[in-house]
Amino acid sequence: MSELFLVLQMSPEVSAQFIKLGAAFTAVMALFAATWGISKIAKTALEGIARQPETANDLRQAMIVSAALIEGATFFAILICLLILFVV
Repeated sequence: MSELFLVLQMSPEVSAQFIKLGAAFTAVMALFAATWGISKIAKTALEGIARQPETANDLRQAMIVSAALIEGATFFAILICLLILFVV
């Protein structure tokens, strides 16, 4: 119990460093999640194109739109993390 009490009474500088560490970790997790999501979209689109080559244009367009939406959300998450890193 006393260790927890000591952690809660950290100096403001140490608390700010932990906030920045958390923001950096969150930015990295957002990038990994976006990478995984876009690769999953590409995998399923390529499997669909392999099964039905005549739908290649439709699948490609849907894949590009989905990847763009994921990237937009990722850029927003990274922007929030950068604001926390450099403004707070």
